[in-house]
Amino acid sequence: MKVIVDLCVVPMGVGVSVSKYVAECQKLLQEAGLEHQLHAYGTNIEGDWDDVFAAIKRCHERVHAMGAPRITTSIKVGTRTDRDQTMQDKIDSVTDGNL
Repeated sequence: MKVIVDLCVVPMGVGVSVSKYVAECQKLLQEAGLEHQLHAYGTNIEGDWDDVFAAIKRCHERVHAMGAPRITTSIKVGTRTDRDQTMQDKIDSVTDGNL
């Protein structure tokens, strides 16, 4: 099943800046071959359910390995059965004026 996820991984106990941890997660998503788009407060990811959630697990494992004792993560998940839809399709439906 295809899924679009909005992911926000927040390492705790590592100080104020978390950019190096976010960058590591971005590398993992790239290595997994998943379509993803970074935004100001998280990352949108699309792909097969199992692949996406396996990558999220690897992000947690990597961030802990980098020294974060705690992580809090917010995830929003969307699936469809009526048709295939990409992240770009969703953006285009708004920006093209198809409200």
